[in-house]
Amino acid sequence: MSTAGKPRTETRELLDPALLARIGQLELVSRRVLRGRLKGERRSKRKGQSVEFADYRNYVPGDDLRFIDWNLYARFDRLFLKLFLEEEDLHFFALVDCSPSMNFGDPTKHFYALQLAAALGYIGLCRQDRIRIEPLGLPAAARQAPTLRGRHSLSRMLGYLKSLKCEGKESLESSVKSFCMRNPGQGIVVLISDLMDKDGYDQALKYLVSRNLDVYVLQVLSMAEIEPDLAGDLKLVDSEDGDIAEISVSQRLLDRYRRTLAAFIGQAREFCARRSITYMMTTTDRPVDRLITRYLRERGLVR
Repeated sequence: MSTAGKPRTETRELLDPALLARIGQLELVSRRVLRGRLKGERRSKRKGQSVEFADYRNYVPGDDLRFIDWNLYARFDRLFLKLFLEEEDLHFFALVDCSPSMNFGDPTKHFYALQLAAALGYIGLCRQDRIRIEPLGLPAAARQAPTLRGRHSLSRMLGYLKSLKCEGKESLESSVKSFCMRNPGQGIVVLISDLMDKDGYDQALKYLVSRNLDVYVLQVLSMAEIEPDLAGDLKLVDSEDGDIAEISVSQRLLDRYRRTLAAFIGQAREFCARRSITYMMTTTDRPVDRLITRYLRERGLVR
C-alpha cells in the first residue's frame, strides 16, 4: 500500500550487540560449487591445496611431485597423490530496494531491509566472504557500492547502508539488469524488496536467473499493508508516481484488498518456485535474528 507522506528517518541502530552475538557463528551457504579468487574460511566441494587432508588418488604423469605420499610408496610400491580440502571465499550480493514504496510502516520496510542486509553482510564478513550490498532504483553514482571483506569492514558497511535513502526512480527491472551487466560472476544474491513496482518484478527476476547465481527473494511487507487500519473517506497518493485515488473504506473493500494482496504474494511465490528461486515473505514486525536463525536457516541460506 503506497501512501503520501514525508520521508521517515530511522534513529535505531541497524545492528545491536545482542543480534551480532546471535549470528556471528553462522555462515552463508551456496547450493552451487563456486570458484573464489582468494583463500577464505569456507570449505569447498572441490579438492585443492590447503592444509587439511581429504583423500588419495593414483598418481598420473604430470601431477605435482610435491604431493606424492612417499610413505605409501614405500609400503605399496605405488605412487599416490595426496588431495586436500580447498578453502574458498564466497561472493554475496544483497540487492536492497530503495524505491519510495519501501518508506512505509513502523519500522519502515526500508529500515528493515537495511537491517536484514547488514545482518547477512556481517555473517559473510565474519567468514571472509566478499560482500557487496547494492541499492536498487538509485542513480548510477549512488550504486557504486564497495566490495567488503573481513570483520574490520563492518563499520564501513554500516556507514554505507545508513547513507541509502528511499529516493529511487529507476524501475526494478532496469536496476537489476544494470547489476547483472556489471557483475557477471558467481555467488549468492538476495533481493530484498516489497516487489511493488508498477512495471512488475518478472523480468528483473529472470535477469538474475539467467546468471549463474544462487537466487533468494525476500519480500518485505509492513503489517499495516497486511491488515490496514483504515476507515472513512480517504485520498491515497501513490508514493512512486503521485497518482491519486479517492476511496470510501468499507468492509467489502477491505476484504477485496486482502484477497488481492494474498493473490499478489501467491503469484510471487509461484513465479519463484517455477524458476528454482528461494522465496520468502516476511513482515517488519518479525525480529531479524529470528528470521535469520530460524526461517533462513530452514531455507538453506545460512547454517
